[in-house]
Amino acid sequence: MEVKKISEGSFEQDVLKSDIPVLVDFYADWCGPCSVMSPIVEDIASELDDKINVGKVNIDENQELAIKYDIMSIPTIILFKNGNIEKSFIGVRSKEEILNAIR
Repeated sequence: MEVKKISEGSFEQDVLKSDIPVLVDFYADWCGPCSVMSPIVEDIASELDDKINVGKVNIDENQELAIKYDIMSIPTIILFKNGNIEKSFIGVRSKEEILNAIR
């Protein structure tokens, strides 16, 4: 499954109302550590294809979402289940650490 770009306009439908868990990567284009996490997030999306949705939120373009979810440092990756925050990761994390939280 491909990583979906999520915006303030699509967040409720794509994340909060999703029938399956959603992993959301809050990032910015200028952020070096975000660039490190991007291929890891893409790997997770393809590995867990139909078990989870994976999306990215650009905090520069979606500042209200960044404020709502208290994004103080990027990358921040949040796992949502049934519209609720299940787990969050701040900074560069290993693929295994994120996969363990999902499973």
